[in-house]
Amino acid sequence: MIDVTVGDLVIGNDRPLTVIAGPCQLESLDHSLMIASALAAACAEAELGFVFKASYDKANRTSLSGRRGPGLETGLEMLAEIRARVGCPVLTDIHSPEQCAPAAEAVDILQIPAFLCRQTDLLLAAGETGAVVNIKKGQFLAPWDMQNVADKVASTGNRRILLTERGSSFGYNALVADMRSLPQMMGTGYPVVMDATHAVQQPGGLGGSSGGQREFAPVMARAATALGIAAVFIETHDAPDEAPSDGPNMIPLRQMPELLGVLASIDRIAKASPIRL
Repeated sequence: MIDVTVGDLVIGNDRPLTVIAGPCQLESLDHSLMIASALAAACAEAELGFVFKASYDKANRTSLSGRRGPGLETGLEMLAEIRARVGCPVLTDIHSPEQCAPAAEAVDILQIPAFLCRQTDLLLAAGETGAVVNIKKGQFLAPWDMQNVADKVASTGNRRILLTERGSSFGYNALVADMRSLPQMMGTGYPVVMDATHAVQQPGGLGGSSGGQREFAPVMARAATALGIAAVFIETHDAPDEAPSDGPNMIPLRQMPELLGVLASIDRIAKASPIRL
């Protein structure tokens, strides 16, 4: 098993659960600081590791009219401020090779979006920064295909890699999450993450935007944690129905402390008797 160290946090399939959580996209600094602070406190109470996540640019919105966020320069300044003031690692998406170096100066983890997970130049540029690289499994890939994806990043000498499951295309605005994919990806040795909220997304399901079934996101988080994974990825918001992106699949912030307590309990049981295929 490969452990990935981010500051004082160690992420691994045989380590206590890490929670990667935050809003889908950055809105304002004050709003993001509020969510990050609340999540940091809840994770500390549950004795879980915490990484704040938010996107400075949602470059793959369903519609051209979809709000994309503050952009690279302003967004990275906000993320760096959150990291400094909350004292937690920070993750954000990158979309092109030239974004990797500046993003790596502001955040700790560069995330490869699922639609871009086989873009070789992007993977190599991300790996060359030396930052942790979280690769979301494409909706079009089998779990065992992620070994080749990880190998591209590792070819740069950077093995600080996380692999994230976010469901597979089932057709007509539907995804399906196969829990077998998690231990299969754990076979690579890299820490495996379950994206509990995007797994219940309904891509393009509302015509001009994506729908979702947020009531099932805690179900996905519980089920995946029971398999002894390294981390769960959860998008959350204080008012999901008013969020500019992915509101239908985000968990309300007020529900997070209770959910994190449950996940911590499940994780302790799972890690005491790990699954080995």
